[in-house]
Amino acid sequence: QACFASLVSQDYVNGTDQEEIRTGVDQCIQKFLDVARQTECFFLQKRLQLSVQKPEQVIKEDVSELRNELQRKEALIQKHLSKLRHWQQVLEDISVQHKKPTEIPQGPLAYLEQASANIPAPMKQT
Repeated sequence: QACFASLVSQDYVNGTDQEEIRTGVDQCIQKFLDVARQTECFFLQKRLQLSVQKPEQVIKEDVSELRNELQRKEALIQKHLSKLRHWQQVLEDISVQHKKPTEIPQGPLAYLEQASANIPAPMKQT
């Protein structure tokens, strides 16, 4: 709040130079960072107390985090496997098309039509 207050304060609007505004905002930001460090320190102290008083709770949290990470990685593996199967199928379809015996077309127009029929449609990117 102090950071924004210094920017919209009437004191600054009524003819203060940019350097004074910058200095005021820098001071407010520094105060904000100090309070953030104090808050972080408070929570770290509470975490330390919890780990001393109830070590099983910390282990449960760690196990829960590891399970979540495993689930996330398993989902990622399944996504990659799905893409792999898709591309394997595309490659298989292409190889099957090339192995089919093609009829010899009659005339240049028939040959062009036959060749264009063998061109695969563009794939959507996923």
